[in-house]
Amino acid sequence: MTAARLRALHRVLPGDGPLVLPGPWDAASARAFEAAGHPALATPSAGIAASLGYEDGATPPAEMFAAVARIVRSVSVPVTADLEGGYGLAAAELVERVRESGAVGVNLEDSGPGGTLKDPEAHAEWLAQVRAAAGPDLFLNARVDVYARRAPAPLEEALARSLRYAEAGADCVYPIAAPPADLPALRAALGDLPLNALAVPGGPSFPELGRLGATRITFGDGLLRRALAGVAATAAELPAAPAL
Repeated sequence: MTAARLRALHRVLPGDGPLVLPGPWDAASARAFEAAGHPALATPSAGIAASLGYEDGATPPAEMFAAVARIVRSVSVPVTADLEGGYGLAAAELVERVRESGAVGVNLEDSGPGGTLKDPEAHAEWLAQVRAAAGPDLFLNARVDVYARRAPAPLEEALARSLRYAEAGADCVYPIAAPPADLPALRAALGDLPLNALAVPGGPSFPELGRLGATRITFGDGLLRRALAGVAATAAELPAAPAL
């Protein structure tokens, strides 16, 4: 599968609704989502971290790339990988590591160490370098963390950063945790550039997110959490031996 295929899925949407991309955390979950008919998948870094026994943001890069590669090998649909802030890699090295994993897209955030926001100009320059190194062979989703980091005037800052990252070559922008009320303004500013929204329990339905302006919907580690709730329920039904 190619980045062109993934890019086309963002442009030709089923029923004019948003593209829903489940987030597999391992090969088994990836196969289940593919079997359910999803045309592409988006790995969540937090979900993979939890499945490997790490805190979010603490997965060693080698283990993250290896996990992504196992997921890619297990399915026949395009996979885009959440690679956090890029692990401090130079653009060319990052692109090469992504190619080796088999992923055709990346999700790159503008949070730095300690959860601080990166300088938007410097981050846009790095994204431009990623685009130059990859050419059209990588779908680049630029995550904007101003809402997650509780920045002042988040909508204004999200708009400014999203437009900078679009100019740098992003195929899609992802103002994670943006409130639904802000999506129409983001949609209007971005024109036809795809806009990623986060699905949350109790939040708007997929069609409603689409009407508000979302092109693409992802879940973070939400689907893993739902699966683990089922595991916990099953575990509670099993007889437990007395503690020694």
